[in-house]
Amino acid sequence: MTAAAPADPSLIDSRTAALRLLVTVLIVMLGNSSMYVVSVVLPAVQTEFGISRADASLPYTAMMICLGLGGLWTGRWADRWGIAPVLWVDAAAVSAGFVLAGLAPNIWVFGLAHGLLLGLLGGASTFAPLMADTSLWWNKRRGIAVAICASGNYLAGTIWPPLAQAGIDGVGWRPTYIALGLFCGIGMALLAFRMRQRPPAIGHDLAPGVTAIARPKDRPFGLPPAHAQALLCIAGVACCVAMSMPQVHIVAYCTDLGYGAARGAEMLSLMLLSGIASRLISGWICDHIGGIRTLLLGSALQGVALLLFLPFDGLVPLYVISALFGLFQGGIVPAYAIIVREHFPAREAGARVGAVIMATLVGMALGGWLSGWIFDLTGSYRAAFVNGIGWNLLNLSIVGWLYWRTRGPAARWATS
Repeated sequence: MTAAAPADPSLIDSRTAALRLLVTVLIVMLGNSSMYVVSVVLPAVQTEFGISRADASLPYTAMMICLGLGGLWTGRWADRWGIAPVLWVDAAAVSAGFVLAGLAPNIWVFGLAHGLLLGLLGGASTFAPLMADTSLWWNKRRGIAVAICASGNYLAGTIWPPLAQAGIDGVGWRPTYIALGLFCGIGMALLAFRMRQRPPAIGHDLAPGVTAIARPKDRPFGLPPAHAQALLCIAGVACCVAMSMPQVHIVAYCTDLGYGAARGAEMLSLMLLSGIASRLISGWICDHIGGIRTLLLGSALQGVALLLFLPFDGLVPLYVISALFGLFQGGIVPAYAIIVREHFPAREAGARVGAVIMATLVGMALGGWLSGWIFDLTGSYRAAFVNGIGWNLLNLSIVGWLYWRTRGPAARWATS
């Protein structure tokens, strides 16, 4: 294999960085396809295998947990050997995972394909490691660059659900899965050849517009690094348990209301299309006010959107609320990567971003299963929405406390 080009600091904020960002978005779009397609096939899989809603949600849960765990080791490997070799492994696993799931004789094989292949060995390198990699190519526009990278995830959610639903309606979910595996795997492998150059060295750790007093790198938020990391991880779990309720179950929810799976797939697509706009806007906001305040804003708005699902279940209101939910919460996950770059040393970016993003994916996994379990227990999704609101309040309280520690007496104590 050809050796990667040495790091060149002059490439920061360059045209080379912009081209790499475009390729990154395409890879994320292909590698994260399974995160959203599995929600579309949930009703069909439940019917074919004759299982409960909670059991039908388990493959998604397994995939999200393994995505998070995989982000830890893929981030470390990318720091050591570069992102391209990891992406080639990822491409092969994504292809094999879709094909195996499409041939699965039962829910256990279907879940194994999603967990080990599409999650642990597949999509893991196309989320946290690529966000960390992107943050190392940009300085002045780091927030918007990471947001664009993360938007590839929501671009996947915008494109793949309606295409998958069309495939399911036309030829069935099994041939659709196999076709997705071939297309996504081959596309990712080819694009990875454009990612062989190592990230340029970061000349300094300070992000524009955020003072060093607010975030000393040896004691982030005035806390030992391990404590600060742990709080960010707990916050990540909490926000994504809340986030997963509409994202994972909107198709099934619409089916139960009598609107049909196709309407639910359209709402999911609309939700994630709005999320793209949200991530870009949030990235711009991050560059001006910093990651922690952007996260606090996103968490508060996500709670408002979840509350709106309780009184309204008409078809038109659900379209509107789905768009609002995507617009309000889309910038939350990328904000964690910005917070890590602002408050921790750059040399630790891969491992620490991987750990926090792992926590958010664990939250998505837990929330996806928990909402299905609550539905089976109560016969409706109302209690599941209330559960999501409770988790969102936990996130809001942690983020609010961390923000307070960057202000006033807490910030002065942290630098003493």
